[in-house]
Amino acid sequence: MGFNCGIIGLPNVGKSTLFNALTSTINAQAANYPFCTIEPNVGRVLVPDARLDTLQQIDKAQKIIPTQLEFVDIAGLVKGASKGEGLGNQFLGNIREVDALLHVLRCFEDGNITHVESTIDPIRDAETINTELMIADLESLEKRIVPIQKKAHGGDKEAIATLGVMEKVLDVLKEGQPARIVQFDDEADVKIAKSLCLLTTKPVLYICNVDEKSAGTGNEFSKKVFEFAEKEGNKALLISAEIEAELSVLEESDQKDYLEALGLKEKGLDRLIKTGYDLLGLITFFTSGPKEAHAWTLKKGSFAPQAAGVIHTDFEKGFIRAEVVSYEDYVTCNGETKAKELGKLRLEGKTYQILDGDVVHFLFNV
Repeated sequence: MGFNCGIIGLPNVGKSTLFNALTSTINAQAANYPFCTIEPNVGRVLVPDARLDTLQQIDKAQKIIPTQLEFVDIAGLVKGASKGEGLGNQFLGNIREVDALLHVLRCFEDGNITHVESTIDPIRDAETINTELMIADLESLEKRIVPIQKKAHGGDKEAIATLGVMEKVLDVLKEGQPARIVQFDDEADVKIAKSLCLLTTKPVLYICNVDEKSAGTGNEFSKKVFEFAEKEGNKALLISAEIEAELSVLEESDQKDYLEALGLKEKGLDRLIKTGYDLLGLITFFTSGPKEAHAWTLKKGSFAPQAAGVIHTDFEKGFIRAEVVSYEDYVTCNGETKAKELGKLRLEGKTYQILDGDVVHFLFNV
């Protein structure tokens, strides 16, 4: 599967509590002291998708297989992490390995839970971590740029291209801005930028961890976070880790009653999973038949052979064509047979970009 979101934040903001609820495990030790998470914990969760149930009903599939998303609980960063403070560069390395960042911000008062800065200020906390990530990127590039400059001065074409990208990113970082705001028109430059593995190029979702009474409407803390995220061009999500932790130990039938009692329509974790999926720029396509209705994860904009490769590498190597029916047509026609009769099934080649919801059958030769 290979797509993951790293859960980051200062110590004691609710990261591990959220992770435990998210994965319904106790792998991440949630405790009231900083650095209770020493190693990043990893959990895979099912992405909710009601379309799978419909496909199962249509094809009378024996089972359904949802797509999954991976979440990594990364120990708390503190001011000075880029200089080795707290548990420092170990955590920066863990962040470097994930595809997107879920930045948990404490948006509740509770005298029983300590805060490393003694007071509650989610914007300050966000800026603290953002600054540490930018400093880490800045120092990383400044170390790596010297040998690249030497090669570029010697006429090395690859080094010249890399140097151009690095200089653009460095200029932005020196201005106190994240690397993700740098726009590259050339696809080759985009690839170079990705190869630099910078922390601040990763998409960010701010998670406002609020108390139970603020779970539906938010509070003054979360309001500031939403405004902050909008200015950055990022998104924010309202969630109560406390509520989600309580929901995670209830039976599904009881969860609905509990949510209704709180005046909530759906679990915050379901919204988080879906939003994380969107944050990574992912879509879902399906294969469906009597044996199983299966959801598959794919990067938006991927072509048919790449989608085939998600199922099996041999499918991509020997790709011939894809038989495609949109989800809407599949449901309207009550399956593939009628879709063929009504001309709703299309034969697509290597240049076809898979769309979200496509129900696909791949033809290949190995």
